[in-house]
Formats: sequence, C-alpha cells, structure tokens
Amino acid sequence: MSAIIYPKPLRQGDNIAIVSPAGIVRREFVEQSVDVLMQQGWNARISKSALGKNGTFSGTVEERVADMRAALLDPTIRAIICSRGGYGCVHLLPHLADIDLTADPKWLVGFSDVTALHALMQSQGVASLHASMTKHLAAHLGNDHCSQILFDILRGGRPQYEWESHQYNRCGHAAGQIVGGNFAVMQALVGTSYDIIRPDTILFIEDISEPIYKVERMLWQLKLSGVLGGLRALIFGQFTNYQPDANHPDMETMIHNLLADIDIPTAFNAPIGHISANYPIIEGATAALTITPTGITLKME
Repeated sequence: MSAIIYPKPLRQGDNIAIVSPAGIVRREFVEQSVDVLMQQGWNARISKSALGKNGTFSGTVEERVADMRAALLDPTIRAIICSRGGYGCVHLLPHLADIDLTADPKWLVGFSDVTALHALMQSQGVASLHASMTKHLAAHLGNDHCSQILFDILRGGRPQYEWESHQYNRCGHAAGQIVGGNFAVMQALVGTSYDIIRPDTILFIEDISEPIYKVERMLWQLKLSGVLGGLRALIFGQFTNYQPDANHPDMETMIHNLLADIDIPTAFNAPIGHISANYPIIEGATAALTITPTGITLKME
C-alpha cells in the first residue's frame, strides 16, 4: 500500500476556489454555495470561467484548464470545490499532468465525472474528496448531515459510517487504501496512467443512467483481467436512473450473480452516489471495512 499525502486542514479565513471543470452550472447553485462556505468561516472565490458556457461545457478546454491550474498553483487556495460533474473532466488531464500536486497539496472536492480528477490526484498520491458539490450545498444550505461531514473532513476530521445489511453482502473484514467513484469514468481510464482500479485496494463504485448490461460488461472486463479478484474488498454504492431488463430484475442481482466465484468482502447499498445522502469518501485514505450479518462499518483514517 503506497503512502498518501493529506492536504492540510482548513482554518478560519482560508480560501476555497469554485471551479467548473466540465458542464454548465446554474449560477444560483454557485452563488448560494458561496454563502454556505462563507458561513463556515471560509472565503469562497468563483473561478473566471466557472459560470461560463461553451456548448455543453462551462468553457473551452483552455479556459477550464486555466481555472484549474490557477486554483492548483495558487498558494492562498486551500481547497477546490467543483461546481458540478458532467462529461468533460477528462479533457483536463493531459494539461495538468506537469503540476507537482505534492508540492502544495490541497483538497479537491467533487464526484461523478470529477472521478477523472480524483484519478489525477491519486496518480501523485494526494488524497481528495469524493463528495457532493454546489447544487447539494445550495439545496441544503450546508445544514444536512453529508455537508456537515464534508466540512468536518476539510477541518481535519476522519469519518466512520454505518449502514444496514443487504441480502447480497459477503461478510468479512478488509483494510487498505480506499479508491473509487463513478464506474464508467474509472473504467474508461483503465490502461492509462490514471487507472485507479488496482489490486490490494478497497474499491467503491457508483453510477447513473447506465443500463444493467453496460455495468455488467465493465465488471466482466475487470473480472477477466484478474483485477476484480485481487481487490481487498468491494463496496457498491447507488446505481440510479436505470431500468430492469429481460435478464436481470435489478443491478444488484446482476452483480451478485457475476461475483459468485469472487471470494472477497462485498458490501451493497452504500450511501454513495447520485443521491441526496451522498456520504463523503476520502480517496486514498487508509480504510477499515467490516461486514457482518447485521450491518456494515466503514472507517477512514
């Protein structure tokens, strides 16, 4: 297990940059999230192109790269919150690879397509936060449980989660680095220098609007390559916005059947994904996962 570098905890008055690395975001989500972050005692800065529009993106590749580079290289910025996901984060990877992220590590926050940027951070061994973004902060005004956990992690806290058992769980205990995110985004990076699906890790996955057969196809690739069986544990978050098909009544049943000969601790129905209660996960953290017949516990250090 490789060492992970944690960004410094945020202090009162620290600066947070809001960047739109992919899709167009609604102005009110960003502006309301600024208010939420200010109420936490931090200064929020909206990046130059964060509220822009270029096709389906917030800006050209050059504009989005410029915003992200500026935030990563500015020593006064201590955290970067992505305004939203949506396809496009992958465009930034080759333009950010030359930055030494370990020289001044700072928290990167986001999920969904932002998984590509988490992979960038992981490629240099820097922890980041798979967590909700401006829409969530604006909707709940920072008062919900997940936002409060996010703020606590930014201040140096380490979370522990518990959730109910599932009929398809495979009981056991595993410890190791936890990595993951949006499954389609991660699978598209397999074979590159940003591939974070690797043996000896606890892998968590989630997705939205992916048909069952496509998720099955992605899992088969990992199974045939031997990566799936080499994991320390698997955590399946929420798979949303899909329909049953003629072969499988639901996503979980398909996954259960495909994993019949994979003997590793496996937890289903984790509160991670495109849902309101999207629990923050520290990418690269040392984690302990315990699955019993009565429930699941996940602790990060």
